[in-house]
Amino acid sequence: MAGQNRSTSPVPGEDPVPGEDPVPGEGSAPRRDTRGIVEAPGLFARVRFRRRAPAGPLRPWVEHYWLIDWDLDEPYVSHVVPHPAVNLVFERRGPAGLAPETGLVAGVGTGLFSTKLEGTGRVCGVQLVPGGFRPFLSPPRPVSAFTGAQLPLADVFPGADAAPTAASRVLGPEDEDARVAALDAFLLSHGPHADPGAEQARALARRVRTDRTVLRVEELAADEGVSVRTLQRLFATYVGVSPKWAILRYRVHEALERATLDPGTDWSRLAAELGYADQAHLVRDFTSAVGVSPAAYAKAGFPG
Repeated sequence: MAGQNRSTSPVPGEDPVPGEDPVPGEGSAPRRDTRGIVEAPGLFARVRFRRRAPAGPLRPWVEHYWLIDWDLDEPYVSHVVPHPAVNLVFERRGPAGLAPETGLVAGVGTGLFSTKLEGTGRVCGVQLVPGGFRPFLSPPRPVSAFTGAQLPLADVFPGADAAPTAASRVLGPEDEDARVAALDAFLLSHGPHADPGAEQARALARRVRTDRTVLRVEELAADEGVSVRTLQRLFATYVGVSPKWAILRYRVHEALERATLDPGTDWSRLAAELGYADQAHLVRDFTSAVGVSPAAYAKAGFPG
C-alpha cells in the first residue's frame, strides 16, 4: 500500500473496551479507547493485550505501558495510525530462550504502521505522552531527530545492552507485575530530568488532543501568547512533529474510532464537529493516513 511503513516491531494496540479518552499522565488510569488501531476488533481477537500504569513519578510523562503476547496458528498483519508520541519497545519474536530479545526507540511514525505477527511472541512497550520523551534523554536532543526512525535502545540509552540486557530484564519474567516493575526501573534510571520546556510542550499537546476547539495553529499560538514560529520550535524540540500535524492526526484518530464503532457515521456531520471546512477535507486526510476512504473502511474494513 502506498505510504505504508513496515517494521519488525509492533506499536501499541489499544484497549478493546470503548470509552472516554481521559487526559494522559497526571496519575490518570490508562486510556480505554481504540484510537489509532485499524480494525481493532480483528487485532484483539488474536492477541492478548494489557495496558498498565507506570510508577507514580513517571505518570506525568508516560501515558501507559502496553503488554502484548500472541500464539498464532496463522500470521496476522496489524495496522496502526501512530500517535504523536515516542515509544520504547522491548520484544521477543519466538519461543522464550530461543528467540533474541531486543529493545528499540521508535520515534513518532508519520505514516501508516504495519507489522506482521506470527508464531509466538511477547512485546512490552512504553508509550510516552507527547512531549514526555526528552526529559529521559542525556544529553537532551530534539525529539524531531527521532521522528520516523527506529533506533536500537543502546544507541539512545548507553548501557542498555549490558548483561543482563534491559530487554531480558523486561521480557524475561512470566509475572506481569515484574515486567511492569522492570519498565519502571529502566525509566527511573534515566530520569525524568526537570525541564520547563517539556512541561509546556506536554500541556500544549494535551490541549491539542483533548480540546476540540483547537483547529488552527495560529489560534493556539495566540491563546498561549507566543508566536507561531515559537510554537513550531517547541513542538519540534519536545514532541517531534509540528502542531499542525498533531491537530490533523488527532482528527483522523477520532474519525477512525467513529468508523470502527459506527459504520453508519454521518461523515458530513463529523467533519463539521472536527472543524473541517467540508467533508472532502476529512476524506482526504483519512484516506492519506489509513489508505482507504472513511466510507470504504466503515463498509468493508481495511483491505490489507
